[in-house]
Amino acid sequence: MFIHGRQRFKDEEWEGFASAVPPETKLVGVRIRPTQDLRLFRPDTDMPVLRGTAVTMSRKEGYLWTTGYVPRIRTYPGFETPKPLLIEMNRGDGDLMTIMRDVLALTKINYNACDYASGLPVTLKFADRVGEILTASPRGLEAPPMPFRFYI
Repeated sequence: MFIHGRQRFKDEEWEGFASAVPPETKLVGVRIRPTQDLRLFRPDTDMPVLRGTAVTMSRKEGYLWTTGYVPRIRTYPGFETPKPLLIEMNRGDGDLMTIMRDVLALTKINYNACDYASGLPVTLKFADRVGEILTASPRGLEAPPMPFRFYI
C-alpha cells in the first residue's frame, strides 16, 4: 500500500498508518513534491521533454515529468518548460519505477475535470481540495476549521 504525501512522514504518523493495516500489508510512504531542481531539454526538437520521462537519482529517489510533450496528441498542453515532480520513497521499501508509473497514471485519473494529464496525482489534488473545504469557514478567518463531517 502506497501512501502519498507532500512532506516526509513523522514517526508518530507512520506508526498510526502501520497500526491501521494488517501486519502482512507492505506499507510504503511516498513523498511527492513539485520542484525546480532540474529541467531537461531535447536537442533534436523544439518540443519539450516527453511526459512520463523519469530520471532516478538513487534506489529511493527520482524525478518524474508528469507534464510534457504527448506524442498521442502531438503537442505539449502547457505554457512553460515542464518541471518534474521529485518522488521519494521515505518509509518502507518498494520499486521506485513502479511508484513512478503509478504516480504518472494518477495524473490522468480525475474524470471530473477537463484537465488532461495534470501535473499532480489525484491523491494530492483531492487532499488539497479537502483542505480548502475544511479551512473555509463562514465564521471568519480566525475560527477553527469546520469538522469534515459537515462536507460529506
